Amino acid sequence: MDGEIAGLIANVEEARGRVLRSIADLSEAQAVFKSAPDSWSCLQVVEHLYLAEISGISKIWQATAELQSGKKWTGETPHRGKAIEQIAAETMKPKEVAPPIATPHIGGLADFWRSAFRSLTPVLAELGRCLEGQPLEQIIFPHYLMGPLDGRQRLQFLRWHMDWHIQQISRVKAHPSFPRRSD
Repeated sequence: MDGEIAGLIANVEEARGRVLRSIADLSEAQAVFKSAPDSWSCLQVVEHLYLAEISGISKIWQATAELQSGKKWTGETPHRGKAIEQIAAETMKPKEVAPPIATPHIGGLADFWRSAFRSLTPVLAELGRCLEGQPLEQIIFPHYLMGPLDGRQRLQFLRWHMDWHIQQISRVKAHPSFPRRSD
């Protein structure tokens, strides 16, 4: 795998590790605790990250296949050459609404979501092999909130998105009513 793609994927996997460490020792009561009725629990955040990542990987793969078949993006590219942090600063609000495809709705136990989230590692690695030798700046697929992102920005987004939601997990865990573990 080429160095840039390998580095981008390694950054996503490092972020995945940070998410998993942030929820590693949560009891079921802690995992499903919501700090407010309209807030997400730690497990809902992980479910959202899973759904968003699988959707994002699929879209990158689709855009790559389209480019390989000769279909190039013809729309605007307002974020050309920008890092994801700059794009996020320009487009994201403090509390966004997730698209329906990435809104938590499945539920389940903490061990399930930890396992499901880890299961994306080989899928992401296979995407990396698919991207090998492809021009990342020409692989473009619109993001729900940010608009058209190229392949590099999409991979950066996966990492950024996890790190952004780790902050949300930290806020839930810091809430005064967060259940304490009983030993």
